[in-house]
Amino acid sequence: MSGCSEYQKLLNAEGISEKYKAAESYYKAGEYRKANRLFEMVIPSYRGKPQAERLIFFFANSYFQTKSYYLAAYQFENFIKSYPKSNRIAEAHFMAAKSYYMKSPIHSLDQKDTQTAVEKLQIFLNNYPSSEFAQEANALILEMQTKLEQKDFEISKQYYTIQDYKAAIQSLDIFVGEHPGTKFREEAFYYKFLAAYEIATNSVARLQKQRLEDLTTLYQTIIKYYPESIFMGALNTKMERVNELLEGYQSQQNNTSK
Repeated sequence: MSGCSEYQKLLNAEGISEKYKAAESYYKAGEYRKANRLFEMVIPSYRGKPQAERLIFFFANSYFQTKSYYLAAYQFENFIKSYPKSNRIAEAHFMAAKSYYMKSPIHSLDQKDTQTAVEKLQIFLNNYPSSEFAQEANALILEMQTKLEQKDFEISKQYYTIQDYKAAIQSLDIFVGEHPGTKFREEAFYYKFLAAYEIATNSVARLQKQRLEDLTTLYQTIIKYYPESIFMGALNTKMERVNELLEGYQSQQNNTSK
């Protein structure tokens, strides 16, 4: 009660310097919410003064520490515009980008904030490649790129789920082409195989043989790149059926030629 009463007195006090000292004290103690409110009250009185740069940076970071990430991004960007020659400018750029990273949702949701974070972190790395925050920035970009790839992959995979097999093959081909190093490449090939299998095994006779042969080629490509694929069991089971059908066509051809 005593602490709350003391803080309330500070909020109501007219002395700016007293609020300034208290704000820094709360900030250093990790009481960012209290510090944030006091910073907001004193910053207008210090604009244009040497203390303003320090205050505005702390104000922005207090938003970040209290998980108000959009406000943090806004305030860090405000700091960047106001103090472009600050010795904390690289950190401010990084923190503004990281604020968007913190709002990046799971892959199934809209990825606008993820894309913004990637763009801002890349700009940060381009401008400050030797920064102490560069390693973390690279790690965050890799994490978010994987998330964006997963979203694209799940969209392509969805065509297979709804049994639109031709669209699945086309979409998965585009996905692999656009993301050549993706961790989802093996799975993308697998679902392309499944879609092609459904088309081939349910084709009319005049189209089936060629489609089965194309499926065999796709299978060979998969085992070439992924000889220990986690999907090998399922692939081999499907190929048993493919080989049976091809053997039937071969028998028909042999009988015809006699």
